[in-house]
Parts: sequence; C-alpha cells; structure tokens
Amino acid sequence: MRNKNNVLEQLNGKLIVSCQALPEEPLHSPFIMGRMAYAAMLGGAGGIRANSIEDIKEIKGTVDLPIIGIIKQVYRGSDVFITPTMKEIELLINEKVDIIALDATKRVRPDGKSISEVFPIIRDSFPNQIFMADCSTLEEAEEAFKLGFDCLATTLSGYTAYTEDRKLPDFELMESMVNAFDIPVIAEGGIWTPEDLGKAFSIGIHSAVVGSAITRPMEITKKFISAIKAE
Repeated sequence: MRNKNNVLEQLNGKLIVSCQALPEEPLHSPFIMGRMAYAAMLGGAGGIRANSIEDIKEIKGTVDLPIIGIIKQVYRGSDVFITPTMKEIELLINEKVDIIALDATKRVRPDGKSISEVFPIIRDSFPNQIFMADCSTLEEAEEAFKLGFDCLATTLSGYTAYTEDRKLPDFELMESMVNAFDIPVIAEGGIWTPEDLGKAFSIGIHSAVVGSAITRPMEITKKFISAIKAE
C-alpha cells in the first residue's frame, strides 16, 4: 500500500476509471476487469475503482495504479450496499487496497446503525487507511468530513430515495463540496462525455471517476439504441 498523502496527490487532476461488472452482466469476470484496467491505464487513467477481492487481485497484478476498492454486498433490510459492514472493510484492508470507499449516506446500515456511529470505530481501527465517503448530499459530505474521511465523493447523488430528482452529473453538488471542504473532492456519477469531465474539473474537483461510459458496453449500446428509438 502506498503512502497516504502520496496516493491522494498522485490522483490529483487525474481520471479514475471504474472497472466493474456485476454477476448479471456479460463482462463479469476478474480476468476481463483486469484487461479493462490495463486498457484504461494505457489510455492514461491515473487510478482504478474496482469491486470485489477477486477483481482487485487481478487488477493489482495487471496495473500499477492506485486502486479505490469497494465490495458491493446486499443485506436484507438495508439500502446500503457499498462496503456496508466491517466485514467488507476488513477484507479490503487485508488486500491492502490504497483507498476504501464506502456508503457515507444517512441511510441506516445493515447493523441498524448510522455512519456517524460506525465510522469512528472504523477510523480508530485503521488510522493509516485512506477512506473515501460516497455521499449523495452536501449534508452527508459535511458529516463525513467531520467524521474524518480522507476524501469525499458525489457517487450516490441520484441513487438515494431523497436525491432521485437530481440531474446527473451533479455539478451543483460538486461545486458546493469543493467550496465547503479543504480535503479532496472526487466527482463520480453520471459523467458520460469528455465535456462532462472537463466541466467537473473546471469546478475544481480533485479527480473524477468514470465507469459506465468507458467500461460497460451493454449500457453504452443502450444509450445509442435509445437515440434510434427517439427518431
């Protein structure tokens, strides 16, 4: 695992490519995600976001870039599924992932607790680990900042019940977060074009994650098909 400050500095001004495929998707395979990451690196990506220990192991053996690791796990009774419990965090810690991202929304977690209750324990347990807060509102980002997250992201804007009406990319949230906090703000969610990415960086974000527009050909194809149907 790289030095904490060096990792965040290495990602400053860079594109992070999210290489993920869920079990129901055609490209679900650690090998394929490893090749996706390699292609992204050759294209100039400065970091990779990846889901699952299997994919992360493959990607680490393929590229030498900082990795934002998550584990998506659904638990009954909770809408929180991005690195939702200490179990997933410990798995990522053991894999020595550079940055661990987790849901930092106000939603109740699988153990019935809030992020405000659980993160102080996580922070105390792993003081040298970089943690990224996946937020959906400015208020959630403010709480994550107070709790001691190392960086903040707009990842979940539009994906919580109370932000479903937000237009993505959420440039307004990006700008509010950049203006409010003195730690890195990472843009993520709904960035589909180079123009979107350029606008995000013009706002002053630290770095940006792009996933579907680069690494999910099924979703990209659907976008083109929808253009035909609109004619």
